[in-house]
Amino acid sequence: MSRSTRHKGHGGRALRAILLLLLVLLALPYLVTPFYAFGEPVSTVMLWRRLMGEPVERIYTPLSRIAPRLILSVIIAEDGRFCRHHGIDFTEIRDVVAEADDLGELRGGSTITQQVAKNLFLWQGRSYLRKALEMPLALWIDLVLSKRRILEIYLNIAEWGPNGQFGVEAGARYAFGRPARDLSPYQAALLAAVLPNPLHRDARRPSLGLRRLALLYVGRAARAPEAASCVRTMR
Repeated sequence: MSRSTRHKGHGGRALRAILLLLLVLLALPYLVTPFYAFGEPVSTVMLWRRLMGEPVERIYTPLSRIAPRLILSVIIAEDGRFCRHHGIDFTEIRDVVAEADDLGELRGGSTITQQVAKNLFLWQGRSYLRKALEMPLALWIDLVLSKRRILEIYLNIAEWGPNGQFGVEAGARYAFGRPARDLSPYQAALLAAVLPNPLHRDARRPSLGLRRLALLYVGRAARAPEAASCVRTMR
């Protein structure tokens, strides 16, 4: 066997090994997701912070111990059609596309389920590759987990404070010094308003804009209590 033939053989085996590894990495989230029907999942950001020796504060809290007004406020703020879509809100995506002048201006459109997919299995930041991986994974998560469980996971892995506060319980105690089950409608809405950017929005010291946004969510929640209908009982 010539040297060039041996090199081609080694190169072919290396390529197959790389492809196999990529397939395993792509399949792993789909294999793991059914097991998230139980337990206390952690996000990739939480894992990274722990690896870097940075603080992580999280008190896993079942949905039954979170104030219904807070659950409703988060749905109103983050994904108003959470109970009506199957992981991806195509209505919202159409609206976002229609309002954007070009692809570079596309923003928003991520459902709670998509954010769960991103936080559990993918990485932060905007990229078309991450979005391409996130969307089918969100459909799978919605298929194998209940709406109630998806929301419970989201409320316990979302980042809710500037110093490693993850989950709604840590966020409520940081902002208001009380558990998530005891928040007032305004406090619940204020905490929900923090979610897009907890590093720059602080419910403990809310800006005027954040307070106005919270009042907007209070009004919306009062007008649309049915937005949380799918998490009141198991589907």
